[in-house]
Amino acid sequence: MVKKNLLIFILVIAMTLTLAGCGEKAPEAPTYTDGVYEGTGEGKGGEITVSVEVKDGKIASVDILSHEETEGISDPAREQVPASIVENNSTDVDAVANATLTSEGIKEAVNNALENAK
Repeated sequence: MVKKNLLIFILVIAMTLTLAGCGEKAPEAPTYTDGVYEGTGEGKGGEITVSVEVKDGKIASVDILSHEETEGISDPAREQVPASIVENNSTDVDAVANATLTSEGIKEAVNNALENAK
C-alpha cells in the first residue's frame, strides 16, 4: 500500500512539473520611440485616420483625426477602442459590438501608425 501511494505521489509530481514546463511566457509589450505618428485604416464607411502619441515608449493617446463612419452607430467604437488601446498599450483589444468594422479600422490605423514608432 505504501509503495502504491508513493508511486502515485511521484507520478503526480512528475505530471505537475511537466505541465509547469509547458506554460508559455507572456509576450512582452513592444517599446516604441516617443513621438506622434499618423496612420490610416479601412472602416465600414471608408478611411479612418488616427494620430498616436507615444510617451516613455508606450501608447499615451489615440485620436481619430478623420473618418467616414456612420454617426451614432460608430460612436461607441470611436470612443471605446482608442481608450482600450491606450489602457492595454496594444491594439489587441476587443471590437465594439455592432461597430466591428469601425473597431477593426481603428486598430488597423493605429497599427499602421505604430509601424513608424518601432
